[in-house]
Amino acid sequence: IVDCGANAECTPEFLLQFGLVGSLYAQKNFGVEAPRVGLLNIGTEDSKGTPLQKEAYGLLKNAAEQGLLNFIGNVEAREVLHGGVDVVVCDGFSGNVLLKSIEGTAMFMGSLMKHKIFKRNFFSKLGYLFCKPGVDEVMKMMDSEEIGGTQFLGIKKPVIKAHGSSDALAFRNAIKQAVDAANSDITVELEQMLR
Repeated sequence: IVDCGANAECTPEFLLQFGLVGSLYAQKNFGVEAPRVGLLNIGTEDSKGTPLQKEAYGLLKNAAEQGLLNFIGNVEAREVLHGGVDVVVCDGFSGNVLLKSIEGTAMFMGSLMKHKIFKRNFFSKLGYLFCKPGVDEVMKMMDSEEIGGTQFLGIKKPVIKAHGSSDALAFRNAIKQAVDAANSDITVELEQMLR
């Protein structure tokens, strides 16, 4: 998600830059050859959204026609986690609301499963024992402490923003991210791309 909170108010040009930066980041950090870039919007039609989204849509489409990125069009929030897009472009306000909605939904669903399914009776508790390795693996994948933070992209030095409620494990992983970012050439490539 580019941006997920750093820039609450954006211009269409910012959103274009977010698409370019996010695409390069997905290539370098996740090995995605041609990342699918989608613009977060209230519908998939190109006529949807505020003037910001409509103008950004045109800029992203033009960049795609020039071969600068793989823009797939508008995406709705409900599509973000389904795997149809690798990079979600949005202003920081919308991105932060999206991110925190996802976090809240995950916490709610985890609690619901724990209390309404796995702790219901003896048999559900027994069933949980068989599911526990898989549940633990999924929970670890979704744990912000395991990730550490998110990298600010488009600046000369690596900066990792950790969650406000980070503990020692999260800070350790954020520092590891910063070291990995410093050892990569992504900041140099981002600077060259944004010139």
